[in-house]
Parts: sequence; C-alpha cells; structure tokens
Amino acid sequence: MIINMEILIIFGVFMILSWLVSNQLKTRFTKYSRMPLRSGLSGREIAEKMLRESGVENVRVISTPGRLTDHYNPLDRTVNLSPEVYNGRSVAAAAVAAHECGHAVQHANAYAFLKMRSALVPVISVSSRYMQWVLLIGILTVEAFPGILLAGIVMFGATTLFSFITLPVEFDATKRALAWLTNTGMTVGEEYSNARDALKWAALTYVVAALASLATLLYYIMIFLGRRN
Repeated sequence: MIINMEILIIFGVFMILSWLVSNQLKTRFTKYSRMPLRSGLSGREIAEKMLRESGVENVRVISTPGRLTDHYNPLDRTVNLSPEVYNGRSVAAAAVAAHECGHAVQHANAYAFLKMRSALVPVISVSSRYMQWVLLIGILTVEAFPGILLAGIVMFGATTLFSFITLPVEFDATKRALAWLTNTGMTVGEEYSNARDALKWAALTYVVAALASLATLLYYIMIFLGRRN
C-alpha cells in the first residue's frame, strides 16, 4: 500500500503540473493568436521565408489537421503546421512556424541531439508498444522473476533518455526561431516578447514530461532494488 501511495503521489503531482503548463500554453497561444503580426505574413509564408533565408532546400511546408499539432517530420522533410498556424497572421503563428523551421535547420545542419533523437525513434517505437505490459508483469512477479521487471526498466529508461534528449532539441529550435525572427525584423518590441513567451511555455511541457518520466523510472528502480526487503 505504501508503494501504491508513492506512485499515486508521483503521478498526481506531475499530472497537476502537466495540466497547469498545458493550460497556460493554450491560454498564451489563444492570446497571442489574436495579436496581428505587423508584417501581415501568414505562418506558411513565415516558414517558407525562414527556410529559404536559412539555405534549407527540399523541405515542404504543409497544413496538418488539429490544434497545436505542429511538427517537423525529418522522414519526408516536411514542416507540418496546424490550420491556425498555417493560415494565421499572428504573433503565435509566426513563433510556432519559425520554431518548427528551426527543426528543419537542425536537420540540414546535422544537429547532434536531433540525430541522437532520430536514432532512438525505432527503439522507442518498440519499447512503447510492450513496455507497460512488461512492467506490470514484472511488478507482479518481481520476487520470482526479477529479470522481467529489469527488462521493463531498461525499456522505460530508453523512453526517459528520449525525453531528455528532446529537451536540447526543443530549446535549440526555439533559440534559432527567436534569433531569426528578431534578426530579420519579423517580430519587434512587444511582438518579440510575446513570441518568446509562447515558445517558453511550449518548452516547459517537454520539461515536465521529462521530469515525470525520470521520477517514474526511479520508482520502478526502487521496486527492483527493494524486492528482497
């Protein structure tokens, strides 16, 4: 029961943190989506301009369904922007579009952490499919078959590593985006401050996710190490 309470507290704390950060991100995005960009460019135009001026070729800017579904796909070399960003002519649209293009620039420049993250994708794909079942069986049979739980810990450890490698990838993309936005005059004064604020809250979602993953990993390790106590 003590172990159950510990994991419930861990999950509870990070669920609350995740909700708070996610709520703030949505609030800020909605707020900055209502602030027109002085240049009048759409998110698609901002993205295409940044790619062109950064010397990145053979990358398409396309629209993807949903809200806050923006991402860069290194497999087909596409910058995928949600309709609100793709068609939007706001500070939020400019910030998100530039951030996703920051990933495209990372790819073009063979950014080390992005390469590491991409190399882990196949491992994470397999681990995430079976990890929860392995961990559940491992916890239930930890006294008789501790190796099962250990295997689950290794799989979960891979996902935790992936979460932490994602952090410098996201921070660097934001850094590249903000540098380009200010150097080209796409955002000035309050526009720049608001763009930076929006991307800060987006980055915090990854920080919370990584810390939650680490805390959960440590919990499973404690179970494994304490199985004979």
